[in-house]
Amino acid sequence: MESIRQRGISMYLETITSPADIKGYGAAERKALAEEMRGALLKRASVHGGHFGPDFGIIETIIALHTVFDSPTDKIVYDVSHQCYPHKMLTGRVEAYIDEDKYDEVSGYTNPEESPHDFFNVGHTSTSISLASGLAKARDLAGRRENVIALIGDGSLSGGEALEGLNVVGEMGTNFIIVFNDNGHSIAENHGGMYRAFKALRESGGKEGDNLFRAMGLDYRYVADGNNCEALIAAFSAVKDMAQPVVVHIVTQKGKGYKFAEEDPETWHYRSAFDIETGALKHPYTDPYQEVTKDFLKEQAQTNPNFVFLAAGTMGGIGLSPADRAELGSQYVDVGIAEGHAVAMASGLARGGARPVFGTYSTFFQRTYDQMAQDVAVNHNPAVFLSVGASMYYMNDVTHLGFFDIPLFANIPNLVFLAPASLDEYAAVLRWSVEQTAHPVMIRMPVMGYEESPYAVRTDYSALNKYQMVTEDSGVALIGAGNFAQLASAAAAELEKEGIKATVINPIFLSGLDTALLDALKEKHSLILTLEDGILDGGFGQKIAAYYGMDKNIRVRCYGLSKEFYDRYRSKELARAHHLTAEQIAADTLTTFKRPRTY
Repeated sequence: MESIRQRGISMYLETITSPADIKGYGAAERKALAEEMRGALLKRASVHGGHFGPDFGIIETIIALHTVFDSPTDKIVYDVSHQCYPHKMLTGRVEAYIDEDKYDEVSGYTNPEESPHDFFNVGHTSTSISLASGLAKARDLAGRRENVIALIGDGSLSGGEALEGLNVVGEMGTNFIIVFNDNGHSIAENHGGMYRAFKALRESGGKEGDNLFRAMGLDYRYVADGNNCEALIAAFSAVKDMAQPVVVHIVTQKGKGYKFAEEDPETWHYRSAFDIETGALKHPYTDPYQEVTKDFLKEQAQTNPNFVFLAAGTMGGIGLSPADRAELGSQYVDVGIAEGHAVAMASGLARGGARPVFGTYSTFFQRTYDQMAQDVAVNHNPAVFLSVGASMYYMNDVTHLGFFDIPLFANIPNLVFLAPASLDEYAAVLRWSVEQTAHPVMIRMPVMGYEESPYAVRTDYSALNKYQMVTEDSGVALIGAGNFAQLASAAAAELEKEGIKATVINPIFLSGLDTALLDALKEKHSLILTLEDGILDGGFGQKIAAYYGMDKNIRVRCYGLSKEFYDRYRSKELARAHHLTAEQIAADTLTTFKRPRTY
């Protein structure tokens, strides 16, 4: 095959439409391609943001994989897919990385709807080995002979699903290639006993006797320089078409090729738009809720020797810096990417007399349902769980949606699920939840809500399911939960312009009903509106609608999201599509009362 350089084309990336285009490259061409890819990724990230360090570190690996293997016949499965950008550049989607007008045309994760080279929508960790094992078994059942490759990083390997997958594929006795990308980091530093063994493997050139992979029944190969494309090609060529499962352990540098990312791989795991020359963020933002949380954790650590904060590889979802973590000392425990373990450990801590808080993103709490129900709630252990980003106004990729939490967790018996509506209320709820020992508690860290609380904030929430009256009137009542409490007040303000003075209620408790208040509303109200930042099916509003049931004197209208997997949506558009604006709610209400709106 005539080389690209022989054809006189100076820009490699612009010529690549599929992995087949790089098959004839020589070493020099591959090196130049890697440089171009880093340049394109750097420019795109500076404008668009995205996962930075994982992609910069994996470029040579992706080039080597697509040089040796024949995708999509050979199937490459990416764990969490933080490292899939170079893959997309080589599989027909390069314009999304070199044309600024097309930066938004691809997902930040693998996506089968984009390309036959992507096999799964993946955004959570520790999944690639299990997913790929299914592909391998299906291949064997059909009598095919293609290679199946699972790419997984060292951070993801701490997850239980990854270890379960290793255990299964170790006895499959068939072609299965695990590319273990070891860069010494998760999102931050790695935590856990296995990482001492991985360090020993690196220091011994793969010869250390304590080898997790061999213990699981897998063959094992080692590549000391995982950023050396030629060494990778040799290693992958040696295991191609093998008839037994094998691990190729490669050592890469996270953030390779960009000074700031090499020096600070934690900060540069994911980066919003930044200045290339300085690395400084173009639009820095400080979340007041994160700041209140960090201050509270530090205070608790200083005043309560039994307090402990648990994280699962994401610094609790509240941006705890290395200095913050150092200040917490032994009262900060990062369990690695192992959310289920964190929940169970929190239950054990609570049973042992400690006061644990486990914080992570709402989308990752989805992975812990069984532990929340069985290990925590069945046992009545008073651990505290801090859910970050539970909102349609937070992450918007289909793999990272955080607004399925209310149907999941508000329906677990014994678990108190709280949605504070302001900064002051959040601080009060956080303090109460840690001080009390009667209940396990989950708290939705607000994403929006009131800038200042319009009512006196309680300090004691021991009387469960007591809602907060914000304003009291008659006719229509708006019950706005958590993030949407302010939306309820805004809709009431719109109604007041039309001569309708509404009652506004902040429920705070999403796991139970204030039946006394709901009964009292029937005396002066004929319409109840519920507003929740989440899925309606099985959610908070439906509980209230079910409570009123067949009562012919009162109607209930529930506002929230329909049960769908939304992908890379625009929040304002999604809100309007579901009538989640103050103006639309007011207009709907006027229509219900058969009154036209005046403009």
